[in-house]
Amino acid sequence: MPSALPLADPAPLDGLLPASVAEGADARNFGVYLHVPFCRVRCGYCDFNTYTATELRGVKRSDYAAQAVTEIALAQTVLDHSGVPARPVSTVFFGGGTPTLLPASDLIEMFHAVVDTWGLVPGAEVTTEANPDSVDLDYLQALKAAGFTRVSFGMQSAVPHVLATLERTHDPERVPLVVQWAREAGLQVSLDLIYGTPGESLDDWQRSLEHAIAQQPDHVSAYALIVEDGTKLARQIKRGEVAAPDDDLQADMYELADRMLAEAGFDWYEVSNWSRTAEHRSRHNLSYWQGADWWGVGPGAHSHVGGVRWWNVKHPAAYADRILGGQSPAAGRETLDPETRRVERVLLRSRIRDGLSTGELTPAGRVAVAGLIADELVDPAAAIAGTIVPTLRGRLLADIVVRRLLGD
Repeated sequence: MPSALPLADPAPLDGLLPASVAEGADARNFGVYLHVPFCRVRCGYCDFNTYTATELRGVKRSDYAAQAVTEIALAQTVLDHSGVPARPVSTVFFGGGTPTLLPASDLIEMFHAVVDTWGLVPGAEVTTEANPDSVDLDYLQALKAAGFTRVSFGMQSAVPHVLATLERTHDPERVPLVVQWAREAGLQVSLDLIYGTPGESLDDWQRSLEHAIAQQPDHVSAYALIVEDGTKLARQIKRGEVAAPDDDLQADMYELADRMLAEAGFDWYEVSNWSRTAEHRSRHNLSYWQGADWWGVGPGAHSHVGGVRWWNVKHPAAYADRILGGQSPAAGRETLDPETRRVERVLLRSRIRDGLSTGELTPAGRVAVAGLIADELVDPAAAIAGTIVPTLRGRLLADIVVRRLLGD
């Protein structure tokens, strides 16, 4: 979750939403994202809304679960008073930060509040992110017993010098151990990787992929390193202390990942995500790309319901003040007009294997499809059938695909 909040309209202190959010709500999935904004150390590349112990300024981690539970109760009140019909939750996702810096009992308390408030659909997906050095077998077993179904480990790399550049604190040799523990606990396993770190070679990246595949996870995410303004890494690059990521090398790394993961039995389903089966896809992340509804709990968390998007105040102290004062923690919001919603559907759905209906395109966008086929950027058979699905080349040149589909 990026640390910078967008500029938009102020959100009302009671959090109430316009009546339009109730239209068609019964047909939309509803998910809950719980942001845990705590990290042991701040990684130099990270632009997420996270805080180390020295940055909390009097706010205690031990108070956070109760604050999140209070926001969940507020969410139910807001949705009810805004006319949104009660819906069971399809997916729950604990992100951060490092959610597993909190005791397992805190995550379970927040999860139980979600269940008690809305209930779960049968087979609901319940995930937490975790660092390899922040859990043990007992912790993972406690989560499984409470109803968690997945854990997503921030592996990032198997190469020590790459982890050092990223300022990750775990030993890569711990990854097999935590994956084994997750398996023993009965949890599905996802591994998150980053490629394109300054100083990382193609051989380094291949080593990381081999190490990840050897653990036989259910799901792999591989994200190109993006240098965000204001981060320590951006300052190091500006001063010439480390090299900037190489776009051509990152493209080679992506192609290598796609080939190796396919050979190991993984199918891509979103530009940066691969799973062993369709059942192992991250349904929570797919809900973002498919425009579902979700409530984001916690400092800086973003929410979306029925074309209205809002975000909470950033700092845990400001969040606590709002929650303890009985006010909505929302800092700002925007109501998306029909054209903005259509543009976002084009942007997001053209990234996924399920594809984008050509019915979402303007005449200029539909004309552009023939050129995208000729340039081998979209699958021709799918396009003829009325769905835009990017090829490997199209995934590498996703910005070009989107611009053409939007008629730019």
